[in-house]
Amino acid sequence: MREILGRRRKLSLRRAGRSAVLTAALTYATEWQWPVLPGVGLRPGIGRVRECGCPDPDCAFPGAHPFDPGLLAATTDARMVRWWWTNRPEAPVVLATGGRAPCAVSLPAVAGARALAAFDRAGVRLGPVVATPTRWSLLVAPYSLEVLGELLHSQDWVPGALRFHGEGGYAVLPPSPTGAGRVRWERAPRPAGATAGRGGRSASKRRLDGLARPWLPDVATVIDVLVEQTAGATGSQGGGTRLAH
Repeated sequence: MREILGRRRKLSLRRAGRSAVLTAALTYATEWQWPVLPGVGLRPGIGRVRECGCPDPDCAFPGAHPFDPGLLAATTDARMVRWWWTNRPEAPVVLATGGRAPCAVSLPAVAGARALAAFDRAGVRLGPVVATPTRWSLLVAPYSLEVLGELLHSQDWVPGALRFHGEGGYAVLPPSPTGAGRVRWERAPRPAGATAGRGGRSASKRRLDGLARPWLPDVATVIDVLVEQTAGATGSQGGGTRLAH
């Protein structure tokens, strides 16, 4: 009897997780007008180790990247979003960055935690922060490659572990399942009039539907601290900035 109840509970949790992914994808696409598409996802497997659904056996981002459909298919159309996640309920939610959609700057998780602490000490307001066990991504207002280039040129050097997701790039959004673990909000999305505070840390418990389009900081506001903290956490002194994931 306990075994049967355990199986039912696991099935119920899986169904709840699938529903949460669809709900989140619809919120991003229809309420916030962020173009999304399903990521490639993971192959069925046993335990925590699961391979990417793409043909690359050494995929660096298991499950968490576009494949079929490709990135250009990203949309804000509710009917398309429902069709995708009805047929692929466990697919990660991929945001096509740039244009009118948010851009992102991602860094190793250790560096991300240090950077957020530095921003808090300085009283700098942040937008949404997406976290996996290995990397954190700060969502920022759309920027052009020209603006980003000027900002990076002003730095003495830029750590290779710091990555930029602008036009033609992408970022994976909560509550997507990936090979690195489930994606979550480290800092909750907040509307333009909201004030910063500890409430931003409990994003996984906050409903996204009905929330006004989230406020986003300019990339110029965060770049100096992200460069400094990434360098300090990784000990890297190299360049090789990546402009798109």
